[in-house]
Amino acid sequence: MKIAILSRNRNLYSTKRLVEAAEQRGHEARVLDTLRCYMNIAAHKPTVHYQGELLGAYDAVIPRIGASVTFYGTSVLRQFEMMGTYPLNESVAISRSRDKLRSLQLLSRKGIGLPVTGIANKPGDIKDLIQMVGGAPCVIKLLEGTQGIGVVLAETQKAAESVVEAFMGLKANILVQEYIHEAGGADIRCFVVGGKVVAAMKRQAQPGEFRSNLHRGGSASLIKITPEERSTATRAAQIMGLNVAGVDLLRSNHGPVVMEVNSSPGLEGIEAATGKDVADMIISFIETNAKLGKTRTRGKG
Repeated sequence: MKIAILSRNRNLYSTKRLVEAAEQRGHEARVLDTLRCYMNIAAHKPTVHYQGELLGAYDAVIPRIGASVTFYGTSVLRQFEMMGTYPLNESVAISRSRDKLRSLQLLSRKGIGLPVTGIANKPGDIKDLIQMVGGAPCVIKLLEGTQGIGVVLAETQKAAESVVEAFMGLKANILVQEYIHEAGGADIRCFVVGGKVVAAMKRQAQPGEFRSNLHRGGSASLIKITPEERSTATRAAQIMGLNVAGVDLLRSNHGPVVMEVNSSPGLEGIEAATGKDVADMIISFIETNAKLGKTRTRGKG
């Protein structure tokens, strides 16, 4: 098979592991810088060009699209879909998961456990909004933030009001969420491939820090998840329409709650913590499922 990997940096751990896994299984893998791809959106023959070269047919494309290039990255991926290339994750599913508010609304509609979450637009509604999610302490998040950036824990009502006012003053879109005390600064990353949790790790925040992201200095360890957590993770990925996803859960007093569903989860932390060859599982999934034109959206949406 010919597999294209959309990635800004071929030296990233996840990108290198996917190339290695594909080649070990006898496939041809090529890394394409997402922002160097350009497109001819023709009526009968859509094409993708790369650094002066007209790209031929690929059997599958693996999108490793960073949050900062979501719009252009999903446009490139959609072009591959219109050419009949099988996408590991579809463009519509990636766009859906990147919109934090939309993804929470979709999960809520399907009955997935979530932290109490609120959103408002006017400063006059801030006080009531904070009370609505259970009061302080509460978590305030930028809708566009990733890797723990733009996430603030406000310890008091006054602090929460000040932070929300500051973000609103900058015209930033924010969510306010209840703070899950009992999680103790830890979350669970469930790695879903093809509707199954293939690996899971516990991420623990540093002392004095509540964000458990590995990019923020958190530590990762192997964890045994419960059947309810497994079911929640697989359902969340399915609702988003993602074949591969990193589902972040918190253990609350009322069961597992989903914090985020990541459409381009990193492989380094999960492979190191669990010892599992997740990259090989992803390529194996592509081998089983990749067929010409097998995409639900066909470039729509």
